[in-house]
Amino acid sequence: MPENKTGAIEKGICSSCGLCSIQEWPMHESIQSCVFKNGWLGKREKKMFGRERKADNPEEMRFGIALERFTAQLEKPLPDAQWSGIVTNIALKAFESGMVEGVVTLHRNADNHFFSQPVLATTSEEIYASRGNKPVLSPVLTSLQTAYRKKLRKVLVIGAACHIHTLRDFQERFPYLHDMDIYTVGIPCVDNVQRSRFHWILERMSRSPRTACHMEFMQDFRIHIRHSDGTIEKVPFFSLPEELSNPDIFPESCMSCFDYLNSLSDITVGYLAAKLLPDQNRQWVIVRTEKGKKLLNLVDDELERHPEHGDWECKKFVQQNTERIIASMKDSKDSYSPDRKIPLRLGQVMSWLLNATGPKGIGFAHYSVDFHLIRHYYYVKYRCPEQLTVLVPQHVRSILQEYDLPL
Repeated sequence: MPENKTGAIEKGICSSCGLCSIQEWPMHESIQSCVFKNGWLGKREKKMFGRERKADNPEEMRFGIALERFTAQLEKPLPDAQWSGIVTNIALKAFESGMVEGVVTLHRNADNHFFSQPVLATTSEEIYASRGNKPVLSPVLTSLQTAYRKKLRKVLVIGAACHIHTLRDFQERFPYLHDMDIYTVGIPCVDNVQRSRFHWILERMSRSPRTACHMEFMQDFRIHIRHSDGTIEKVPFFSLPEELSNPDIFPESCMSCFDYLNSLSDITVGYLAAKLLPDQNRQWVIVRTEKGKKLLNLVDDELERHPEHGDWECKKFVQQNTERIIASMKDSKDSYSPDRKIPLRLGQVMSWLLNATGPKGIGFAHYSVDFHLIRHYYYVKYRCPEQLTVLVPQHVRSILQEYDLPL
């Protein structure tokens, strides 16, 4: 590992996954497993599944290798969950059935509803308290230290792609977790923010940031912000202030991510390809491994299942944005306006039209994955070109070539 003049280890790009803060093993060993040192997917994915993604399968190229994909919601949704609570319910059942002895997850920070606190949950109450997303960089893996010290042998880890990649590599490469049987639930993740920036961003999104409880970028091209009184504020993407389009407000790690759908997890649970309905909270489930099947079996009889829907094709929709995406990644502007890009009322009309005519279901997931892969490829190319060959998996270049974009 490179060292600076003081002898300290330089981490480089860092998503604050928490592994290198653990004191039970040397920091430099944790850093050797960092996804930003080893790159996304590639050999790690091939080793895990025994093969590469099929180049003639456009869905696998975007969504990763899977045994099964479908949409679903819990028949009895968990109160205060971000969606219906499938992730929390899997964790509860895994613990209560004895499949695992603890869950590496996040609680909400006592002083800030949207901020996170790493926890090793070892009671049903602690697992239940982990429900809901925390849209900031979070050191989830820190709690592996507690699991290691307690000599737990069976653990469930809930994390973003950077957590799961780093964990997979570390468990294989170093001896400390060899005896720990680890199950993983992957959260799709792409646009988390630094804690220091979060409230600055929320204040520019919401009419009432102090009462906001949940937020998500949704399939209807609006940000849904749920407030403490139960109301949902819907803000069109197009009506956000221009300053929120500045790439520099997002962490370098998130802008260098090439695994939106958490392809090394045992099971991924998100929402992208699910049908957006006013009275339901459907989620998108991607079962990737035999361990993922075991986790799904714990809750399967409590799910209302639905097949994926929507048309796959979205190329023209993506192409409308590629020029703008590439230009915005090249250089930072000196200043970004605090004014809305488009008046709120007009933005609502545009969102309604795009929701009516734009991609839906797997088409929306296709669009969202391609949009972010293109954005991140050119971010790395222009902002940290020395990392291009390290970070970018081959299938990303193949997808860019489908759009005739320069590599």
